[in-house]
Amino acid sequence: MFLSFILAFLVCGIICALAEIIIVNSKLTPGHVTSLFVVFGTILEFFNIYDKIKKIGGMGAILPICSFGSTIMKGVKEGVIKEGFIGIFKGVFSSCGVLIALAIFLAFLSSIIFKAKS
Repeated sequence: MFLSFILAFLVCGIICALAEIIIVNSKLTPGHVTSLFVVFGTILEFFNIYDKIKKIGGMGAILPICSFGSTIMKGVKEGVIKEGFIGIFKGVFSSCGVLIALAIFLAFLSSIIFKAKS
């Protein structure tokens, strides 16, 4: 059990270190790096690599934003198998529709509660 904590820490730490290295050594903003990691997770899931990373790192691989890209791609793959081309679009919402709805709701709620400074 202790080894799983260590592996989760290492996997998540490596992902975060890669993001920090990219931010420090390039002119990309954190928003760009976030988008890059979502795409990176999607590509890794397409080649069935991200599942292997999840087996090794557990929650350390599920928490970073690249896991969101992995979830999107998993839904797309299932949608394409079931429904063909239209499954590309349906699969995205079936796999992470709740997450997208929650993000929209929380953004709306925070816009009501907090006032923008600019």
